[in-house]
Amino acid sequence: MASELLLPLFPLEVVLLPGAALPLLIFEERYKLMIGQAIEQSSEFGVVLAKENSLSNAGCTAVVAKVARRYPDGRLDIVTLGRRRFELLFLDEQMPYLRGAVHFFDDEDKAAPAPESIERLASLFEKALDYVSTPAGESMEPHKAADSFQIAGIVPLDLDLKQRLLCMRSEGERVATLIEYLEKVLPRFERARRAEVTARGNGQGG
Repeated sequence: MASELLLPLFPLEVVLLPGAALPLLIFEERYKLMIGQAIEQSSEFGVVLAKENSLSNAGCTAVVAKVARRYPDGRLDIVTLGRRRFELLFLDEQMPYLRGAVHFFDDEDKAAPAPESIERLASLFEKALDYVSTPAGESMEPHKAADSFQIAGIVPLDLDLKQRLLCMRSEGERVATLIEYLEKVLPRFERARRAEVTARGNGQGG
């Protein structure tokens, strides 16, 4: 396969979602090279979840949206932005960094989620915002949330659930999954907050 058809890969213990911002500190020489080329060519690279010496078979491309800082030793603070989802077909190790042949994919089910599902998710998300912080400089109006990926980028999710959402090919399925998750986790958030308030009160001798 021609070299230009191979996507540079950045294995990380994170799941990048389309539209999500991901700040990175680039310090390894191989990734300085890879990111330097991505900046120079305005090209994409792939972020793939790495766990226990294995790579997930699906990831998301990223572009460098901003170079926040360049260090004298060549390190970079950058902000990347998630773009396109892909399946990993095979790996290539001819460069200092990993590359892969990929197949890009999008949703197969183009139907919009039911209005009641969208409203339910918006209501749960509004409650979740009482317990989590939105990314710096970003305000969020629950009923104007763009899609499931935007919500999943803000609420706390474990890596396995994020990876599942990334691989789903239906917005309706992602919305239903987030509704189920938030319905389970919001009561835990509330109990944790009550316990924290109680502990603070006891600490004051009240």
